[in-house]
Amino acid sequence: MKISTFNIRVYGIVLFKGAILLTDEFRLGMRMTKFPGGGLELGEGTADCLRREFMEETGLEIDIQEHIYTTDYFQPTRLLEVPQQLISIYYRVELKNQKSFKTSSKAFDFKETTEGAQSFRWVNLDELKPETLTFPIDQKIIPMLKERYLFI
Repeated sequence: MKISTFNIRVYGIVLFKGAILLTDEFRLGMRMTKFPGGGLELGEGTADCLRREFMEETGLEIDIQEHIYTTDYFQPTRLLEVPQQLISIYYRVELKNQKSFKTSSKAFDFKETTEGAQSFRWVNLDELKPETLTFPIDQKIIPMLKERYLFI
């Protein structure tokens, strides 16, 4: 497998009353559960990317609180036609004005399973298991999040 480019992803970890925000999506022909965020665009910094992604996905502004983790090992993309080296960056963020933000209590709570369908839900951090998330890097940080934030 020859890799000639990077794919940089930036994600926000939102914690509220002991729960963590997840997004359930249908993309690239599959259901996936992950953290809110997405791809860095050329000429964009990671913080600006995360602010843009949250605005696009939730309609809400965020405050970035702290850096949590950046991939420190080689991880190739697994869903793209042309393989790329995946780098994921995670920040803890707070939502501004989340009163108007719609979430669900069930996974994949969207009307149609069409490309780009998305719903959000809160999962108690103490109940969150790595296998709840679709991607290996997201799964890897669950123990880190529990160790760092479970009793805050």
